[in-house]
This record gives sequence, C-alpha cells and structure tokens, in this order.
Amino acid sequence: MKKAGIVKSTKSGTFLTEKGKKLSNQIKNTIAKECKVKKSSIIQGKYNHAILLKKYAEMIKTGIEQRDYAILYGSSGCTTMIYKNEKLVFPGNERECFPRDAKTKKYIIENLCPHEEDVIIISSSDDPFVAEISAKNAALWTIAIG
Repeated sequence: MKKAGIVKSTKSGTFLTEKGKKLSNQIKNTIAKECKVKKSSIIQGKYNHAILLKKYAEMIKTGIEQRDYAILYGSSGCTTMIYKNEKLVFPGNERECFPRDAKTKKYIIENLCPHEEDVIIISSSDDPFVAEISAKNAALWTIAIG
C-alpha cells in the first residue's frame, strides 16, 4: 500500500494519504449496503451474504467472473444479479431471479434498497465468515476491474 501511495508511515503510525482517502471513499460509496440472506430457490448455501454495488451493471458480463472469484475465497457458490426495471435479473439474459419467490425478492430489495443498474452479489458457504469475506472479495474484484 505504501508503494501504491495509499498509506504513509511515520513514528506515530500508518495513515491514509489523500489518494488512500479517495480510494476508501470510492469503496464506501460503491459498496453501499450488505446483508445476510436466507437459503432460497436460487441461493442454496447454509449461510449467504449479499453485497450491493452502486451503478456497476455495465461491469458485469455473465456473473461467472464474480462466482469464480468468490470460490477462490472459499465460497461454495455465488449469484450475481442486476436491479433493472424494478426487477432483480440475471446478467446477460435479463431473466427474473425470483419469479416464484416473492418473499426472498422483497427481503433483498428492502434490505439493500437497490436502484436502477445496481449489482447484487450473493456468496454462499457452510461458514458465515467465508460467505461474507468471499462476497466482499468478489465485490472488490468487480470494482478493481471497473
């Protein structure tokens, strides 16, 4: 982080530089909300963690990239969806994610409050920490490629 100019160390400790503060704010503004999600028809993990990325729909190809990155961090699976036309849809084909599961759809929308072109990444695992950390890493990877 020092080499990238994100932090600076002094005798008093390590601090964010202006560049580091800008990056931190960008991450906070992009990863707007997160929540746990119960197992459902599409989300099959014992523990599931959802991350909302503001206005990142253009960065998503098929969602397989996010899944692959989440699996690198121990996830058993990862679902990526886009909020479009007041629906949660799969990237690429725009098929609705929860056509017969209004309860899960409502829960996700109420807890993450997505807007048009927002992305939701939900990572699953048998361990709650792995579900959370793999979702966050998939989200950070998506931001990094953007």
